[in-house]
Amino acid sequence: MVAPEKEIEQRLRSLEEHLQKENPLLVDAVKGFRRLDKIAHKTGLMKRDQTYTTQIAWWPLISVLGTFSTGKSTFVNHYLQYPLQPTGPQAVDDKFTVICFTADTDPQLLPGIAVNADPRFPFYKMSEELEKVQAGEGVRIDSYLQLKTCASEYLRGQIFIDSPGFDADAQRTSTLRITNYIIDISDLVLVFFDARHPEPGAMRDTLRHLVANTINRSDSNKFLYILNQIDTSAREDTLEEVVAAWQRTIAQEGLTAGRFYFIYNPDAAIPIQDESVRKRFENKRDKDLTEIHNRIRQVGLERAYRIVGTLEKAAQQLQDQKLIRLKELIRRWRNGVLLRDFVMFGALIGAYIAVGLWAGYLSWRNYLPPQIEGVAAAQWFKILAVSIIAIVVISLHFFARRWATLDTIKFLNRSIPAGSERGSVTRAFLKNTRPWRTIFLSKPIGWGRKARKEIREVIMQANRNIQKLNDLFTRPSGEPGAWEATPGGAFPF
Repeated sequence: MVAPEKEIEQRLRSLEEHLQKENPLLVDAVKGFRRLDKIAHKTGLMKRDQTYTTQIAWWPLISVLGTFSTGKSTFVNHYLQYPLQPTGPQAVDDKFTVICFTADTDPQLLPGIAVNADPRFPFYKMSEELEKVQAGEGVRIDSYLQLKTCASEYLRGQIFIDSPGFDADAQRTSTLRITNYIIDISDLVLVFFDARHPEPGAMRDTLRHLVANTINRSDSNKFLYILNQIDTSAREDTLEEVVAAWQRTIAQEGLTAGRFYFIYNPDAAIPIQDESVRKRFENKRDKDLTEIHNRIRQVGLERAYRIVGTLEKAAQQLQDQKLIRLKELIRRWRNGVLLRDFVMFGALIGAYIAVGLWAGYLSWRNYLPPQIEGVAAAQWFKILAVSIIAIVVISLHFFARRWATLDTIKFLNRSIPAGSERGSVTRAFLKNTRPWRTIFLSKPIGWGRKARKEIREVIMQANRNIQKLNDLFTRPSGEPGAWEATPGGAFPF
């Protein structure tokens, strides 16, 4: 059986070999994540069988989200120019479908374990996340995920995720948890709404999870809000009214700016008899579809920036958030131990003096017990007394440590929301409060001058990689860059 550390090392080497062929610049990002892994392992913020590289998607990722019957699958089929996804007026698929390219002309449908066990896919070890939602759900990974392959050239070098509708799945909590997860790792998020039902009631879940929660995100520009099936309003020629009602509903959730599109599927559209109305709808549809398709084709570039940006963000968070929080927890714990030691030892000394005064063998000038006859007896008494006192003092001190540890963990649980970050900080905190570690060491295990230097170098390397990406696509001097110089405008990686 392969040890977890060796298994991770093998996967990282495989990832580096893949990126060396596709985009050598991202190999530097893998090396940067490796350096962060070492620091996180030493400090206890990450288990030995974990790595930052499995927490992000390395392939360009486009997610398609919305309620059921908003035309998500129809849009995917139209873009791929292949009838891959089942479509219909009702919920036709209750799983997240990961779609990737294959050279085989016959599409394949694979179970969820295919993406759960492969670190190159975005749902790597999703079963563990589902297990956190409810015990026993992790083994049911095939009930939530599936992998489809397709030979469409439009899919080459990308991954699509077609999601089930929020109100089409009985396993609601797990579905929403997976949805939030793929939003975080996606390069582009297409949020679909149904022009036939623009009222707030029909879009309640979509608005709350896909609009209200994205307003203050730093990556909010990756969201495209799409009102689909606008051809249904062509008969009455009420496009402007439908669009206005939809935008009012969106604005009620606080979203007043962003990229909004209005489309319908030309392959499944309602015939529009009025020539002028048809041209107006078609012009709007074609213009918006062209913009959406162009954004999809650019995710390779956005993926490179996302990964390098994630590396820099991970380094900054490790240094400026997690380790600072860990140091604060250690300081809080140390102060708690000292306070409890002071109180308990003070009470012990006070009790000793009180009992001695009451028994009459102590006075304000003599704080020692009466002499015992016989040198040997006195010696044994002193040894016994010192041993008992030492045992009591040590026991009280470790009781104080344990008490302070539990109190600090309660504080930690109150101050950090439940999730992976709370678990990692808790694990690192417990590592720094082991019984053999003195309370006077305020610096976390594994954190020192060398580790700080490593993080600075990772951040500097990430900035250099951003500059290299900029050099590929920008030329302030007016000279053609790598993007313009590449035939057909294909990405140089």
